[in-house]
This record gives sequence, structure tokens and C-alpha cells, in this order.
Amino acid sequence: MATSRRFQRRVDLASLAAFRIAFGSLLLVATLRSFWKGTIAEYFLLPTHFFKYWGFGWVRPWPGPGMYLHFALMAACALGVAVGYRYRASVVGFGLLFAYAQLIDKTNYLNHYYLVVCVCALMACLPLAGMSSIDARRDRSIRRTQVPVWMLWLLRAQFGLVYWFGGVAKLNEDWLLRAQPLSIWLGRTGDVPVLGALLSKAWAPFALSWAGAAFDLSIVPLLLLRRTRPFALLAVVAFHALTARLFSIGMFPYFMICGALLFLEPSWPRRLGARLALHRSTAPEGAAPPVPAWLPWGAAGFLLIQLLVPLRHWLYPGELCWTEQGFRFSWNVMLMEKDGAVDFRVVEPRTGRTFHVSPRAYFTAYQTAMMAPQPDMVLEAAQLVAADFRARGVEQPAVYADAFASLNGRPMQRLIDARVDLARETDGFSNKPWILPMNPMMPKPMNLQMEALARSQE
Repeated sequence: MATSRRFQRRVDLASLAAFRIAFGSLLLVATLRSFWKGTIAEYFLLPTHFFKYWGFGWVRPWPGPGMYLHFALMAACALGVAVGYRYRASVVGFGLLFAYAQLIDKTNYLNHYYLVVCVCALMACLPLAGMSSIDARRDRSIRRTQVPVWMLWLLRAQFGLVYWFGGVAKLNEDWLLRAQPLSIWLGRTGDVPVLGALLSKAWAPFALSWAGAAFDLSIVPLLLLRRTRPFALLAVVAFHALTARLFSIGMFPYFMICGALLFLEPSWPRRLGARLALHRSTAPEGAAPPVPAWLPWGAAGFLLIQLLVPLRHWLYPGELCWTEQGFRFSWNVMLMEKDGAVDFRVVEPRTGRTFHVSPRAYFTAYQTAMMAPQPDMVLEAAQLVAADFRARGVEQPAVYADAFASLNGRPMQRLIDARVDLARETDGFSNKPWILPMNPMMPKPMNLQMEALARSQE
């Protein structure tokens, strides 16, 4: 009972309202960025084939200008979240539209896309428009100044799990003892002003690897402790600003900085407003409606799923980053540099006719580069090739993959058993025995890695 009362304790809504405004603003920037960078056409209009998530083969891009309209609606919903206009419809609308866009093609998966979907799902269940919103100005009955503390902890837990699993994933030989993949990535930052010369030192990748793991594992407790919170917040801003500058990881650093605001005192925006002489008297709030009985249990179930899904890779044999079985949706953040190359051989069993097929005949350059080192995507590509050859009149085509991959600077090695007919294999959650085990050889010396990288970019 004491624990239940502790989680029902009411706290200032100001922190959650500030988070809503900041998060909605970032969603708006990210959506508009898609128009500016031209990724809507690149990801959804140029490809003729798409890699599907298991069970979501029915999700397809809208025809004609439909995807531009889709993203325009996303931008409108993001703005609605930020300003608190028809908040519930806006956050649900954005979450569904964004999830639909990401389900179109597995090629485009990024950890922070999944984070956006999870956070939108949580926000849809919480009354975050109770203050500092257009809705609260228009409708007195939804005005709030306080909410149960478990609502704040729910969002804290979501961001905390990203840090925790991201840190645990880094406790491996490549990250800690070989400073990979940071050694490869930092080799590309020599032109960064001031920092470039420092990051080129031999010790820099090792120092940053250990610091990155320590940061991920410790930052949540440090944010929660009042004495260390100011220094932890500065560390969050500095760490994510640095990663945003050095690496091409999109909006992820900014989403995590936004999430860190949740760990401050719940009343921090109100106190900040008072210091800046922006504080105004709070309008009377309506009678708080009872929280649906299913909501706390639903929140607990959601968090349980978030705890279990990242652990599913233990059900599969082999190196996680090599087989990638259980890799997605598990917060394996900045964990690997993996390149690949693949070609297919199509054999007609009855006649013995053999055809050599390049994946570029079916996919864009970006899709091909992303598909080559990911076994489940190679399988899907092979089955697409088989379907195409059946349509051409080839009887029961067998499709074999000559697939090679390099993980964290290791030499290329065969990824998929070339003797297995991938046209006869099925995708799903079971183990894929046709993925060959990784040969745990040492990476190339860094100077050779950089030479190979330079040659590949010429």
C-alpha cells in the first residue's frame, strides 16, 4: 500500500508540459528536415521494391504525391503536440503516421525512430496538455497543475532503458579492448576544427569508448541524484552535442537531451519562469478525472515488454552484431560498423541453367548497401529474385547468395552459406542456421583500415 501511495503522489505537471513542447518541436524539425534533405523521394518514391518487417508486408507507400501529403500531415500533428492543440489526436496521429512510414521499408530502421514511436505511445496516454497549451486555454476542464508521479516515471523509464541497454551492449571485446567501431569513425573526423587533431591520437578511440560505456551506464543515476544532477545535465548536453558533431546520427542526440529534462525537479519550468519574470498566476483547473484502472497496468506491461525485447538475442546462437538476430528494437546504439557485398546465383534445377544477378537490378544503391550485411534482408532479397524469375518462366528457381561482410574493421568473410537455397527458406523468429559463424580474427591495423576506406571512397 505504501508503494502504491508513493506512485500516486502528485507532482507538478510543468516538467511534463515542457517535455511535450520540446519533444513536439523536435518532431516538427525532424519532419521538415525530410522535405529539406529530399529523403521522402529517396526512401519512398525512387525504390521499386521495399524490405518488409515480418507481418507488415501490407504496408506500402502512397501513390503519386501521397507520401508528401503523409509527411505534411505528420508536420501538422507535430506542431499540434508542441502547442497543445487537440493534443491527444495530434500525438496519436503523429505516432501512427510516423510508424506507418517506418514500416514501409526495413532499410530505414534507426534506433531513434523506434524511440519516437514508443514515446508517442506513452504520451498518448498521459494528460500532458493540462497546462501551457491551446487546449487548456480553450477548455477549463482539462487544466491541470499536478499529475500522479508515476506518469513522470513512465517517461523517465523509457529514456533510462535506452541508456541502460545501450551501455550494457557496449560491454564487449570490440568496444572496450579494440575501441571498435570508434577507431574507424574517428579516423574520418580529421577535418573537425580543434578536435580533429586530438581525436586522431592513438589513445582517443579507447578513451572515448570507455567514457561512452561509463556515460550510458551511469548517467541516469547521476541525473536522479540532486547533488550530481547539474553536472550530469551538463554532461548530457556535452556528450550528445559532441556525438552530433562527430557522427551522422540524425536527431537522436537532440531527442536524448530532451529526455534528460524529465529527470530534473518536476517544477523546474515554473521556477525558471519565475526567475525570468515570466511566471503568471495559474488559471483554475478542472476537477481531475479518475485515472482509468487499466492505465497503470498497461504502463507496467509496456515497460515489461521494453525490458524483455532487448534480451531476446540471448535466444539465438552466435555474435549478435554478426547474425543480427534480435538486434533491432534493442537499443544497440552506435555498436558496430558493418559493410557487406552480395550477389545472387539463380539456378533452374531441371535444366541447370545459371543466372548471375546483381541486387542493384532490384534495389537502389542505398538499399543494396544496407541490405548486404543484414542476413534477414539478404533472405528477403533472394526470395524477391526467385519470384521474379518464376514470373519469367524459370521453373522452381533456386537462389544462392554469395554474401560477405566485414564487422568492425575485420577482413571480409562469408556471411551466408552459399550452398543453401534461400528461395526455400522462411523468415520468422526461429534461428537461421544458414548464417555462418563469424571468424573471430583480429581486425586489421588501423592504418590498413584507413587505406582501404580511402580506396573505397575514391
